[in-house]
Amino acid sequence: MEHGHVRGLELARRFYLEAVAPLLARRFGGLTHSAALIGAGSEVLGYDTERSTDHDWGLRLQLFLGAADVAGQRESIDAALAGELPREFLGYPTGFSPPGADGTRHMRAAADRPLRHGVVVAEPADWLAGHLGFDPTRGVGLADWLATSTQAFAEVTAGALFHDGLGLLGPVRERLAWYPDDVWRYILACQWRRISQEEAFVGRAGEAGDELGSAVTCARLVRDLIRLVLLMHRRYPPYGKWLGSAFATVPCAADLAPVLTAAVSATTWRERERHLAAAYEAVGALHNDLGLTPPVDPRTRPYHGRPYRVLHAERFTEALLESIADPEVRRLPLTGAVDQFADSTDVLCHRTRARRVAGALWGT
Repeated sequence: MEHGHVRGLELARRFYLEAVAPLLARRFGGLTHSAALIGAGSEVLGYDTERSTDHDWGLRLQLFLGAADVAGQRESIDAALAGELPREFLGYPTGFSPPGADGTRHMRAAADRPLRHGVVVAEPADWLAGHLGFDPTRGVGLADWLATSTQAFAEVTAGALFHDGLGLLGPVRERLAWYPDDVWRYILACQWRRISQEEAFVGRAGEAGDELGSAVTCARLVRDLIRLVLLMHRRYPPYGKWLGSAFATVPCAADLAPVLTAAVSATTWRERERHLAAAYEAVGALHNDLGLTPPVDPRTRPYHGRPYRVLHAERFTEALLESIADPEVRRLPLTGAVDQFADSTDVLCHRTRARRVAGALWGT
């Protein structure tokens, strides 16, 4: 392709406004609909580059209709799009290859009709239930908040809503924009608990001569600190590929990222511990700035009688738990949301499995 790269959200916006919407108006008159680009894809989170165009990227969006229109007109709308959309838009082919064995699709110039286009026609509640594992148009319960990964929430609340004629998708995205206050406090408490459970192991492994084990633990702690900082800033942490990109957008990253980078780059446990201690104190100060609890001393200290420098992060967990008013949230085990205790892609990306795993833990 000889054109410059167009970011996916801008491409989808223009494709809807300049190609899809005029076609709908011409062929289906005043069809009530909403249009968006949400769900999976690097462009939804705003992280796509030219490299992203090699699979599952292109002229695509969701076209949401009411249940009656989906039942009565989806096939004719799909046929109109396949038959009348331009074969190319802004230099990109409008067609896609069939899904491969791995489920991925690729942009493909189409010489014949009908086009295999990238416009998904769906009823919003069905699409949302399929993507999240529950239907947020009916409300969002405690189990829904905790059995859904932050990546899944990010995919629905990020992206772009181009038109909301149904008047449904905008309110749903606002409802899912962030956790209820007590749920947020609980998730923060559980994230601090993860840190408290491993913060001494950087020093212990290193003292025992296991620099590799110390380094692996350090990397885990840095990952947990990044997720914690994003949660503090009311931003859903994305999955691993984009975690650093998301972290780079928060105000404290300019000061904190070099410290975390130094920690994971260190070759001795003493050096790792020094950088982690600086990071712990900075993140502890961020906690106090939130004002969710009475101030907690953010200074590091020895680990009981052992010479390892730690924060004793459980102090932040305890303070946050004390601040939770909802008795149902206070009774939860300190395991957190599903992606705080489960790390398998095959669990987290399969919404039914994720809910079953979470339900088994909570006895529901």
